[in-house]
Amino acid sequence: MNTSRAVSWEGFFNTRDLGGLPTRSGATTGYGAFFRAADLRFVTEAGWAQARESGVRTVIDLRNADEIRPAETPFPAQAGSAQFAATPEGATTPAGIDRLEVPLDDIEDIEFWQHVNREGLNGTPLYYPGFLQRKARRCAAVIKAIAHADPGGVLFHCGGGRDRTGLIALLLLALADVEPRAIAADYAMSAEALKALYAAMGTADQQPFIQGALADRGTTAEGAVIATLDGFDVEQHLLDAGVTVSELHCVRSRLLGLRPH
Repeated sequence: MNTSRAVSWEGFFNTRDLGGLPTRSGATTGYGAFFRAADLRFVTEAGWAQARESGVRTVIDLRNADEIRPAETPFPAQAGSAQFAATPEGATTPAGIDRLEVPLDDIEDIEFWQHVNREGLNGTPLYYPGFLQRKARRCAAVIKAIAHADPGGVLFHCGGGRDRTGLIALLLLALADVEPRAIAADYAMSAEALKALYAAMGTADQQPFIQGALADRGTTAEGAVIATLDGFDVEQHLLDAGVTVSELHCVRSRLLGLRPH
């Protein structure tokens, strides 16, 4: 079993294993259960082979439809600070790896995203508390999809692999009772990891703007994640949103290395 969180599969960006993180009970999350990642458009045949060798059997795409495949009339950009235009061929995965689309943003809720953008929250964890409150069922849909994924590793991703992916990582890690500071540190790793993706995409690094938005509110990315987790009952939140007890148990067991092989 690989015991490194770092992922260097060819063509993958901002990708890491959620294993090896400390829980408040003194345990650690298991390796090979869940991987977080960014846009997969640069993944090579060799990269997919490496992912499969590492146990990945399911990919969950959190992006909106017009990020995945070209649309005649793209939805007006409101959500997702790390959105990229769809590739002409759309998204594919090789044989042996299932692919599910579970869009998280709910871009039809223009009022919400206008508020997020107006307040300068996009691209930061500052929008997480409001999103969790207003979009609980969207979050629940992703957790349910993960719970019902076939045996093997689950890789979930969005555009940059920071915001939407970071929120799902937060929920998964909180379910496993991972230390809040470890959850915050995992989120913060994306700042450096995304530089290579932005360079490959030929777009500017968003980090200076994001740091400025956080500084204006007297916080940091880590601080905003910890504030989101403070007093947050993740289990009750997801139960209220429609996730079942057995689904929560399944997800938690997989992340703690208790899943069947």
